[in-house]
Amino acid sequence: MIYEWLYPFRTVDGLSFLNVLRYTSFRAIMSAMTAMLLSFVVAPWFIQKLRGKQISQIIREEGPATHHAKKGTPTMGGALILLSVLVPTMLWADVHNVFVIATAAVTAGYGAVGYLDDRLKIEGSNTRGLPGRYKLICQIVIGGFAIGYLFFNEPALPAHWLEIRSRLSVPFLAFAKHPVALPLYVYAAFALFVVVATSNAVNLTDGLDGLAIGPVIINAGTYSLWAYVAGSVLFGRPLATYLDVPGFPEMAELTVYGAAVIGAGIGFLWYNTYPAQVFMGDVGSLALGGGLGMFAVITKTELLSVILGGVFFIEAVSVITQVVSFKLFKKRVFLMAPIHHHYEKKGWPEPRIIVRFWIISILLALVALSSMKLR
Repeated sequence: MIYEWLYPFRTVDGLSFLNVLRYTSFRAIMSAMTAMLLSFVVAPWFIQKLRGKQISQIIREEGPATHHAKKGTPTMGGALILLSVLVPTMLWADVHNVFVIATAAVTAGYGAVGYLDDRLKIEGSNTRGLPGRYKLICQIVIGGFAIGYLFFNEPALPAHWLEIRSRLSVPFLAFAKHPVALPLYVYAAFALFVVVATSNAVNLTDGLDGLAIGPVIINAGTYSLWAYVAGSVLFGRPLATYLDVPGFPEMAELTVYGAAVIGAGIGFLWYNTYPAQVFMGDVGSLALGGGLGMFAVITKTELLSVILGGVFFIEAVSVITQVVSFKLFKKRVFLMAPIHHHYEKKGWPEPRIIVRFWIISILLALVALSSMKLR
């Protein structure tokens, strides 16, 4: 809204400095700073309110013994993350940009689903919450509206996006030289799967103090850099053309949203780092995962997201493997799933698991970024 309200006044005498608002990079920096400041200022009051209302984490009885010490720690801190992401995005982004609208809508919608799930867990004093099938249906419906808006609402969509919306980008292969075109409805279904799967993968990763928010920050930073580069024009030539990656000017606006995620994540991590003063809960993990999934779809990095979000992917695969193995063979592959609990059962200290997963996430982000040039 700041961009919408103030940028038109740049031509007024004495207000020419407002021209700086035209630069996505400046607004992204301001978005990150606003999100971080909002988190730092509101968090102490917010955590105290959660304690006062006894909104605390429900601990799984079968979980690692060390987790019982976490009983009573406030949860649903993800609501603060949502506030710190959506408010700066609305303030500093172009709110008419269809990609910002769709991504923010999925973030808010998945946050609402997560909120309902958390509330049911707290009220029922158990870890069941919203039944999985209902949670999945809600995610599909919300994500389906966003994907439908981006793939089929042609009058509102940029021409550059219409040209590439159903083309799949393969990592480390030139986008223009190796076209992989899919039927539009098939691609839309694939895109919806990516959004829902990423959301749930981030949710599964959120099991240790700071474990999920670290890779979320790293992923958001990588996607933001990707969107900015792929949407930029240098010396009259689109950088996406030079790098042979899918890109168009409107994509760069997502950098403002990504910067808000980074700022909000850092602010939250201050209180979520080991030993955590607050947990994000499903209201945060489902929302952030949905936002990252939308980032992957819009930047055409759905396949690359398996590498970039490798930590989330491994966590999800560990759960699927464990369930399938136990149902078919009555054997467990891991001591406990998701895989971070496996290492806890092996005796690894929680901080060691967290930091090592962060390091892996950084390395995977560098590999993902290298694919821009290694084609």
